[in-house]
Amino acid sequence: FLGTQSGSQFLRLQASRLLFTMVDSQYFLPNDIGISALDCTEAFRLLSPREKLYAHYLSRSAWYGGLAVLLQTSPESASIFVLLQRLFRKQPAAQLESMATAAGLSPEEYQAFLVYAAGLYANMGNYKSFGDTKFIPNLPQEKLKALVWQSQAFQDSPSEMEALWDSCSTLLFSLEDQQKQLGLGDKGVTTYFSGNCCLEDAELAQKFLDSKNLSAYNTRLFKNKSEGKASYEVRLASAVQKGESAMSFLKSYDCVFTVSRGDYAYLMKKVSENLEKAKDHAANENQKRMLEEYAQSFTFGSIEAHKEGSRFWIKDKGPIVESYIGFIESYRDPFGSRGEFEGFVAVVNKAMSERFAKLVSSAEVLLPELPWPKDFEKDRFLLPDFTSLDVLTFAGSGIPAGINIPNYDDIRQSEGFKNVSLGNVLAVAYATQKDKLTFLDEEDKDMYIKWKGPSFEVQVGLHELLGHGSGKLFVQDEKGTFNFEQDNVRNPETGEQITTWYKGNETWDSKFSTISCSYEECRAECVGLYLCLNKHVLSIFGHEDEDAEEVVYINWLNMVRAGLLGLEFFTPESKSWRQAHMQARFVILRVLLEAGEGLVTLKESIGKDGRPDALITLDRSKVHTVGKAAIERFLCKLQVIKSTADVEGGRALYEGYSAVSDTGSHNFLHLRETVLLRKEARKMFVQANTRVKGHVELVEYEGSAAGLIRSFTERFADDAEEVEAHLLELNKRDASCWC
Repeated sequence: FLGTQSGSQFLRLQASRLLFTMVDSQYFLPNDIGISALDCTEAFRLLSPREKLYAHYLSRSAWYGGLAVLLQTSPESASIFVLLQRLFRKQPAAQLESMATAAGLSPEEYQAFLVYAAGLYANMGNYKSFGDTKFIPNLPQEKLKALVWQSQAFQDSPSEMEALWDSCSTLLFSLEDQQKQLGLGDKGVTTYFSGNCCLEDAELAQKFLDSKNLSAYNTRLFKNKSEGKASYEVRLASAVQKGESAMSFLKSYDCVFTVSRGDYAYLMKKVSENLEKAKDHAANENQKRMLEEYAQSFTFGSIEAHKEGSRFWIKDKGPIVESYIGFIESYRDPFGSRGEFEGFVAVVNKAMSERFAKLVSSAEVLLPELPWPKDFEKDRFLLPDFTSLDVLTFAGSGIPAGINIPNYDDIRQSEGFKNVSLGNVLAVAYATQKDKLTFLDEEDKDMYIKWKGPSFEVQVGLHELLGHGSGKLFVQDEKGTFNFEQDNVRNPETGEQITTWYKGNETWDSKFSTISCSYEECRAECVGLYLCLNKHVLSIFGHEDEDAEEVVYINWLNMVRAGLLGLEFFTPESKSWRQAHMQARFVILRVLLEAGEGLVTLKESIGKDGRPDALITLDRSKVHTVGKAAIERFLCKLQVIKSTADVEGGRALYEGYSAVSDTGSHNFLHLRETVLLRKEARKMFVQANTRVKGHVELVEYEGSAAGLIRSFTERFADDAEEVEAHLLELNKRDASCWC
């Protein structure tokens, strides 16, 4: 058979076989996945005893709340978590290995199990936090079952362990099409909505919430039938479980909404209790008031209390121990309105923070450089804190490189925000080995490795401060008052008077819903690209002359490469994107390819290993001309659409650039297969624990799968059985809702 085929046909056949194997492997975590310990030893050592106690109780609060993410991710995540906790609490990874051998697992299969367990802990569920794809153990189901049966945990409690296995083992390994990714309805799995909800239900619920001036951030939606009518329960996350209010809504829809409390009740109680303990060690009145309001929020399910706490948080300028906690980012809600729980505790890195402080002080000079008229910029830029932090604790599904919060539009527009860059995350997350650096010309690779870190630091700073921190939303409030001169503001794209704006309780998230997260990330990334061309910005970060040009070149090159890598996070079957930032970077790649004139070139090829490959290049001589002009035009469009609440125009623009097809000048569907062939797994982080033994101790772990596992088994050592029992109870309560 081989003899009848030409060389090129043979290569294509081999390539297609490799593609099938590698595409399937996206649902496994590789045994050699990067796992690094987040180093915060020196930062923690420098804290005073009082600051250490403050950080300890904030961390405890964050870790308990972070368990809610298991319940927010998938029906099986909490049960898998408890199964793993019980296995490893009885036997650390090294001890369990002998059981694995007895159960017939090879060393590679046992390592695959450890990597899976580490992945579940790191992502707080069995779906990747970055990409929303399911991952399963890379070993046969019967072998994992044999290991569980051999374990000490099973020997001690056989009936309980068997019941636990039976409750999650099918979904643990299942790769049915709908279960391969997170999504709403037939597009994937979600526990933000009951299984019988679809997009129309989400839209209806948003109208209800807007009409009652309620935020979706700390809610989930459950749909039932009552007397032939659709009946919806909007459930608030709170420690208190009493207090329901039935509200009929929009007779034309013939349905009833009920708002109830008590979602994640046990966990919210633990969060509030530890916030109260932290308050005893607060450094100032702002911190005390902040924690009081947060505790109120988690006790009663009040977003208004959380907003009030956020106001005190903004006022707490330059704290030594920085933190934030709550239902924050809405990336994983398929509708884009509900927040995933996260909490972080970090210590300020004073040297790096000085650079960001200089950027903040230059903000009022840099904002007018952005390519939209002054009417589209905030009336007054409220100078925020911008600090570099070494993370002690980051509880949630993943750890970002930088954050701009709070996400409440009304506070950000008129009262301010804070920016943080997570220094010890940046130090390890983006280190790159040359042999694993894909899709770049050999001449670019050494330069990329040298300047990737410095350029990304600049991009993160601009993205967070002047990206998310810029731009005005035109609003007509409930009293009919406008925050802009309605008769004078004109659309710079058309020259005509603007005709749309936000009304009443409408927000950016509620108005733009499913595209809001990625659209805003794209706008912030464009701001970073645009302003990194400014010499003053580069000098703030210590880059001058030739070095400054290298930073610019690698920042832009990194962005277009990231756009190509983003194809991993597109699902062709549903034509949907699973990761907001990577969708944003793909959109930017499309914009820069469209600019033409040889600015960016993207070509498919066959690599030295005989497998499909690609090469992306950037003409550095055209970045300041062709590139700048393209980003300038696109960024202005993005801001005008956002400011004017032009949902129809925003969807047309953004979904057009987000389209992935096999037509046009580039076959992006085929390139996606190449990206999957050569993708590198995202790194995981091992975080320290704190414990009080007369004084606060920092307990650190090795950067390995075993170290990550141990950090979690010791994280809840004092009340493990109680925590696990409540997690299973919370999971069981809603089990029938996902069918």
